[in-house]
Amino acid sequence: MVTKASPLLFSSRRPNQPFPGAPSMQPSRRGFLKTSALAGAVAGSTITASSKLIAAEETKKLRLAAIGVGGSRGRYNRGGSIAHAAAKFATMVAVCDVDDLHTEEFNQKFDGKLNKYRDYREMLEKEKPDVVTIGTPDHWHVPIAIACLQSGADVYCEKPLTLTIDEGKQIRKVVEETGRVFQVGTQQRSSGDLFQKAIAMVQSGYVGDNVNAYIAIGGAPGDGPFETEEAPDDLDWNMWVGPASEADYCEERRKFFRWYFEYSGGKMTDWGAHHIDIAQWALAPGENGPTTIKGTGEFPKTVPADFNWNSFFNGEASLPNGYNTAMKFNIELTFDSGSKMVVTDHYKREDENIDFPNGILFEGDKGRIFVNRGKLTGAPVDQLTDEDNAKLNEKIAELRKGKAAMSHMANFFACIEDGGQPISDVWSHHRTMTSCHLCNIALMLGRELKWDPKAERFVDDEQANGLMSRKSREGFSAETHAAS
Repeated sequence: MVTKASPLLFSSRRPNQPFPGAPSMQPSRRGFLKTSALAGAVAGSTITASSKLIAAEETKKLRLAAIGVGGSRGRYNRGGSIAHAAAKFATMVAVCDVDDLHTEEFNQKFDGKLNKYRDYREMLEKEKPDVVTIGTPDHWHVPIAIACLQSGADVYCEKPLTLTIDEGKQIRKVVEETGRVFQVGTQQRSSGDLFQKAIAMVQSGYVGDNVNAYIAIGGAPGDGPFETEEAPDDLDWNMWVGPASEADYCEERRKFFRWYFEYSGGKMTDWGAHHIDIAQWALAPGENGPTTIKGTGEFPKTVPADFNWNSFFNGEASLPNGYNTAMKFNIELTFDSGSKMVVTDHYKREDENIDFPNGILFEGDKGRIFVNRGKLTGAPVDQLTDEDNAKLNEKIAELRKGKAAMSHMANFFACIEDGGQPISDVWSHHRTMTSCHLCNIALMLGRELKWDPKAERFVDDEQANGLMSRKSREGFSAETHAAS
C-alpha cells in the first residue's frame, strides 16, 4: 500500500517565484554545493588514486581556457563560476567572451594576466588549451564544444548542452570520434546523499515495482513584447546571436534568454535538464528514452494559437519580441517498461495534500520518496536500516562509475587523469535532453506524439521530425564554426 504523504513532506509554504527579479524558490546554488560537498564526507573515505592525482601540482600543467564567463550584466550565465572551479585543478591562460566587460571582470580575478579574446576560434588556434570550460548562452554550446573537442581539448560545458535533438546526435558523434573527456554541468549527479541515494533506492526496489516519477520544475514568465535598443559598444551582439536568427538587441532578450526558444527551451531545458535527468536515470537506466509523449501547456500571449513553429525555426514566420517558451505545462512521458514521468511546472494532488513547486516524487507500490536540492524524505527513507544503507552505498558506488564521492568538477579532472567517463557524460545527457525537447515539441504541436528511441525519430510524423533540428544562420553552424 502506498504510504500517505504528510503535509510537511510535500507541502510548500513558499510561493513559486522563478521569474526575473524574484527570489529563488529553492536553496541557493552555494547551499546546494555545500550539501554536495557534505555528501562526499558522509559517503566515507573519498581519497582515491584519482583524487590524489587531481590534487597534485602535476595537474597545474594543464592549460585551461574559459569561453563565456558572465559578469555584472548577465543572468543565467554560470560560466564564471565553473571556470573558477576548474582553475583549482589547472592553470588558467585565456578567457573569451563577446562582452568586453565580462572579460575584464573575469581577468581581474587572475591579476589581469590572462590573454583575452572575443572569438573562440582565434583563442583555440593561438592558445591550444588542454581543457576548456563553456558557459555561454545555450544556443552556442554545441558549436563551440565541437570546435574545442576537435582542437584536442577536454571540455566541461554548462547545461543544457543542446538546443535541439539533432545537436545531441552531433555532439555525441564528435565525442566518440575524438575520444576527449566531456562533462556536462549537471551537478545534481554528484550529490550522493540526496539524488544518488534516491536513484539507488528506486533501482534497488525500496519503493517497490511499477515506479513513476512526478516532477515539478517551476513555470516561466510570459512578458513582452519589449522595446529594442542599441547594443552596448563593448558587446559583439552579432556574435552573441550567432547561429540563431538575426534579432535586434534588447536587455530582456540577452539577460533572460532562457525564455526564448531561439536560444534555449524555457524551464523544460533549464530545470528539466536537472530533474528529468535524475528521474530518467532512476526509472529507465537501460532504456534509450520514452515512447509516448502527451500533455498540455500554456504559452505567452505573444504566441498565437496554432502557431506554426516549423515555419518559425525555418525563418519563414516571426513572433513579437517577447518571451515565447511555455509558462505552464503538464506532460506525461511513458517508457516501454510502463514507467511514467510526469513533468509539471507545479505538482499538486489536493486530495492527498501533495504540493511542491520544485522536486521529484518517486512513487511505487511500496511507498514513495521525495527529493530536491534540500532534502530526501519519505517513509522508505525513514525505515532504512544500517544494512540497507550499506547496500545502498554499494549501489551508489556503481552509479559513480567506480569513483569516490567528489565535486562535479573534481570528477571531470579525475577522468582526464585516468581516462574514465565522467558522471555526466554526453550519452546520458543526450538522452535527458531528448526527453526535454520531446516535451517542448509536444507542447508546440499540441498533440500526443510517438517516439522511436532507438531510431531517434518520431513515428510517422514528419512535422514533429522537422522540429528535431534548426536552421543555423549562415556562417554560424556547428560545422562551419568548428572548421573555420
